[in-house]
Amino acid sequence: MRTRLTELLGIEFPLVAFSHCRDVVAAVTNAGGFGVLGAVAYSPARLDRELSWIDEQVRGRPYGVDVLLPGRVDAAAADPAARLGEAIPDAHRDFVAHLMRKYDVGRPDIWPPDGGAWAPPTTAAGRAADEAGRRVTAAGAMGLVDVALKHPVRLIASALGPPPPEMVDRARSAGVPVAALVGTVEHARRQVAAGADVVVAQGTEAGGHTGEISTMVLVPQVVDAVAPVPVLAAGGVASGRQMAAAIALGAEGVWCGSVWLTTEEAETPPVVRDKLLAATSLDTVRSRCRTGKPARQLKSAWTEEWDEATESPGPLPMPLQMLLAEPALARVVRAAEAGGEGARDLANYFVGQVVGQMNQVRPAREVVYAIVSEYVEAVARLSRLSG
Repeated sequence: MRTRLTELLGIEFPLVAFSHCRDVVAAVTNAGGFGVLGAVAYSPARLDRELSWIDEQVRGRPYGVDVLLPGRVDAAAADPAARLGEAIPDAHRDFVAHLMRKYDVGRPDIWPPDGGAWAPPTTAAGRAADEAGRRVTAAGAMGLVDVALKHPVRLIASALGPPPPEMVDRARSAGVPVAALVGTVEHARRQVAAGADVVVAQGTEAGGHTGEISTMVLVPQVVDAVAPVPVLAAGGVASGRQMAAAIALGAEGVWCGSVWLTTEEAETPPVVRDKLLAATSLDTVRSRCRTGKPARQLKSAWTEEWDEATESPGPLPMPLQMLLAEPALARVVRAAEAGGEGARDLANYFVGQVVGQMNQVRPAREVVYAIVSEYVEAVARLSRLSG
């Protein structure tokens, strides 16, 4: 399987796997694909440790890193003197506390939990929350990029917004291509103008932050708009037939994320994994309730309460909603694993509409080979039909 993507990255299959789990990244890379580690969850020091581990596992095989760079964030995140926890209104804290009581998540007398946006800003936990919130700014992302470029990465990906000039300059100085995720043709043109070497056209079917245009419609439009820049298709790709469709639309490869959540290597909490395995493609929703930006995720009581309850104050902008939601949802998962039914109702995670195909747990290597095998069969079928 040779495309411009395989030649650019030095990989066997034009299959990119996005994951927040280092084990998935290493497994896909070692199977002939290209693993990309989502870095936003890590401090620079933690990212350095994760990448060092990947280096040992892949032994020179190529992999990449993804950073989150939204075009707009809450003004407090761009102010180094601001304390992000203090920017979260009491009404939003009270609403989360209300949900914890309503769904019986832990003992009321020990809520709110320590850490995250709930911690006093002068404490270590409060300072850590500030640092985590600023990773979605250009300055914060560049700290992660600088760490990544100390390792033999073969791609730096920018999600949500155009890569800043310093990111493109540093990556190119290191001989590392820059990829950018887009949800519209205009976004694609903007990313190429900013210096992107690869464009990932991500349809609304995808998990995580997405736009409103479907992959089938978006990919050929982006291919035509940014030619000759190579385009990857993302959103609704978890099988070889879907991969073949993406290539037929003009893509040079595919970018997959959701399908790895139910692999053996994934760090998906068992309660969330079980909900993913049981879900259909109708069980996802685009909502701002987890990050502050529209992100496709599994429907749950958490999404319903934030989006539909009359007492909901509505989501905050990024990164404040992240700082509010993530500590609460981490506690929800722990309570669900301990047997809490209400907590299980709240638990969710980012996932695309292909969740309806994710009905078994397999090693990541096996998933790679199954996608490639089905792709070959699909191409052979098309060849027969064309005579």
